[in-house]
Amino acid sequence: MAEKVLLVERDGPVVVVTLNRPGQVNALNAELRAALRETVAALESETELRIAILKGAGRGFCAGADLASGLEHPISEHIAREYQPALVGIANNRLIWIAQVHGSAAGIGAAFAMNCDLMTMTPDAYLYMAFAAISLIPDGGNTWLLLRRMGYPRALQTILEGRRIPASECQALGIANKVLEPDRIDAETRHWARELAAGPPLAIAAAKRLLRNSGSLSLEDAILAEGLEQNPLVKSEDFQEGVAAFFAKRRPIFKGR
Repeated sequence: MAEKVLLVERDGPVVVVTLNRPGQVNALNAELRAALRETVAALESETELRIAILKGAGRGFCAGADLASGLEHPISEHIAREYQPALVGIANNRLIWIAQVHGSAAGIGAAFAMNCDLMTMTPDAYLYMAFAAISLIPDGGNTWLLLRRMGYPRALQTILEGRRIPASECQALGIANKVLEPDRIDAETRHWARELAAGPPLAIAAAKRLLRNSGSLSLEDAILAEGLEQNPLVKSEDFQEGVAAFFAKRRPIFKGR
């Protein structure tokens, strides 16, 4: 029986999603792309889940598109159909997604890593804009993601030179949150995920929505958007629990209600 190309492991409020084509450094073929689209959409409805970790099996996170299977034309329709639903799904998902990157996150694999909400990396990990070498431009939202994280001059340099962005630089730029040793990254990323999962899920989802959208807002509109998100939060049971726990000097237990 063939092994699944995408593994999903639930651990209470945390789910670990593993790209599982290690022999191809988890290059995204049609089967893996379909599994990603379906899984990202399905996890949204599992109300007990709060945090998702996206990682790769084997020697790297993801080598990008599987060029061995060829490219469909027009490529714009292929990207919109095959990749966009999962990428946008992660961005719009109520779950917080943590990319756990070791080895290479190349091409559209880098887009999946950067599109997650948070990121951990091993010291030898890197994001690789491997497009210029084959006379292409970054896709999957890579140009948008790089511009916002690096600024125009460095983003353009990275694209034109087909640069590798090492973990240390990713952390300095704010692309990666933590750089962890290879023998510790699994345990420490899961520990971090469990800590985050203990937080207030309604407020966490609201914070994600605000930060995902605030870049296009004026200060005035951002203040209004925050107020609108705050309205249901102050009426929630979790807010009452947080206040009660604060005065009782105990750890709050949030239920997402």
